[in-house]
Amino acid sequence: MPATRALTALPNVPLWYEDAERGKALDSDVDADVAIVGAGYTGLWTAYYLLKAAPALRVVLIERDYAGYGASGRNGGWASAIFPVSLLHVARSSSHAAALALQAAMNATVDEIGRVLRDEGIDANYAKQGFLSLARSPAQLSRAHAAVRASAALGLPDQWRFLDARDASARVGAEGVVGGLYTEHCALVHPGRLVRGLARIVEALGARIYERTPATSFNSGSVITPRGKVRAPIIVRATEGFTPQFKEHRRTVIPLYSLVLATEPLPQHVRTELNLDHRIAFNDMRHLRVYAQVTADGRLVFGGRGAPYHFGSKVSVAYDIVDAVHEKIRATMTEFFPALSGVRVTHRWGGALGVPRDWHPSVGLDRVSGLAWAGQYVGDGVATSNLAGRILRNLILERDEEINRLPIVNHRSPQWAPEPFRWLGVNLGLCAATIGDAEERLAKRPSRVAHVLESLTGAH
Repeated sequence: MPATRALTALPNVPLWYEDAERGKALDSDVDADVAIVGAGYTGLWTAYYLLKAAPALRVVLIERDYAGYGASGRNGGWASAIFPVSLLHVARSSSHAAALALQAAMNATVDEIGRVLRDEGIDANYAKQGFLSLARSPAQLSRAHAAVRASAALGLPDQWRFLDARDASARVGAEGVVGGLYTEHCALVHPGRLVRGLARIVEALGARIYERTPATSFNSGSVITPRGKVRAPIIVRATEGFTPQFKEHRRTVIPLYSLVLATEPLPQHVRTELNLDHRIAFNDMRHLRVYAQVTADGRLVFGGRGAPYHFGSKVSVAYDIVDAVHEKIRATMTEFFPALSGVRVTHRWGGALGVPRDWHPSVGLDRVSGLAWAGQYVGDGVATSNLAGRILRNLILERDEEINRLPIVNHRSPQWAPEPFRWLGVNLGLCAATIGDAEERLAKRPSRVAHVLESLTGAH
């Protein structure tokens, strides 16, 4: 069977998915001290830290499908210290000290996740071996050097290390490598095992998780579901890419789709020949983002952006699979590693992630209304959600810690434009990233188009 036909025949099933007994649905009114809408990483980390600090709290999580159904069970498995907005942009909008504190907190969060997994006995294949961003063109090489200089100028000389072509290729044997950036502040995880392990632990701590229970609305003091209401003085919105499904938040974030593939386990000799016998997260420095890792059982997971934004911020399981984009991801994988052109792809999937207008994650609590929120991670939420959960614990329990003063706390992003301007702007942005990569291949220099796009968003 031709590779394209074989790929098209694969269903939408994440590699990380495993059948498990689902929790019961809410079928009556209940009272709680804290009600959390969404049982993904954000909701579960928040519940975990709340109950560790205050075991008597009544914590209820409402989940429309099952714990980890959304981005928490569909991501590429990077728990990284990457923040989607450049630190220079954070320093300009907040302060230099705040930018440094934010990066330090993100770095520490990678280790904090490992500590919790170890202490709680959650086997999520956690491996902290760092992240390598390959430079595979002169333009990417130029950006790699610029990134190291910018980080040093900001006061973080050890955050990134420049690697020459030989050292970068020795770590990941992709085609065309001319250099790279390496940071130690990244770990790989099995997302499904992480989210299911957290769900199991928070239930053991006393939380109640109601699955198959969509929240139809929430407001100060209550969450409304089809068969019951949760009454609580604190309501936490932890809905990430599904946030626009609530009409009052239609323009808070957009759901942007990221799509992923996984191969069959690669033979040991292939991994050795391609310098893939490790658990280093990696990508290259293109503008239309890709991401990859080798799993604990030797599979190559390769994902990327490029799927279209859908009018009206619609989210649907039908959008998780885009044959043309999945095929482009497969082609990019074999562009990195031509020796894998005949490898069998066993899984493909996709999912929506939440993107605010300024690309800036946020966590906060309105004491007057009792409404709290966290999210809009722009695809970097595996680690950031842990930090957000700890901050929400502090805000809810009125605990004073340094992380409460990070620039993500009570940050308010501007609203996205109404349709059709939102649809036009987002999809033009995706096209601009693609054009920027093409421009760099032809001109052999950093893209002017991409520079304009990054200036508008603050992203990097």
